[in-house]
Amino acid sequence: MAHCTKCGAAVADGIAFCGSCGAPVGATSASGATAASAASAQTGLSENAAGALCYVLGWITGLIFFFVDKRPYVRFHAAQSIVVFGGLHILEIVLGMVFGFSLFGGLGGGLIGFGLGTAVYMLISLGSLVLWILLMIKAGQGQRFRVPIAANLAESIFKAQA
Repeated sequence: MAHCTKCGAAVADGIAFCGSCGAPVGATSASGATAASAASAQTGLSENAAGALCYVLGWITGLIFFFVDKRPYVRFHAAQSIVVFGGLHILEIVLGMVFGFSLFGGLGGGLIGFGLGTAVYMLISLGSLVLWILLMIKAGQGQRFRVPIAANLAESIFKAQA
């Protein structure tokens, strides 16, 4: 099934115009390129490469690809990247503030608070690293790996197509 290069909506094969936005679909240009290859010209990357790159700098590259690339596969990974790594970033900032090892100050302190805070912070950081690598590999392989809560949240917030 083809996708509209303008809005990213799914379009049935053999249809000349997108039902969502009315843009021509499947037409060849003067150079002989089809609309499908025009979609990859948005970023100049294949869907798998663009999906994997959505995770490279966490939520930052997720935002970039969400606004630049309109292909549903890439938008799904971009939205999931924003939710997963944006949420983890906020959680790490809050933990840093509470346990007192942040630039923003904090309420923590003492031996027990610092030890517990450091352990929780490092555990979340390690989990983030493993999830980051896993999501980049799965996206690069062409799989829509869904982080259980974050994928549904991303789809509801960003209207990413499943």
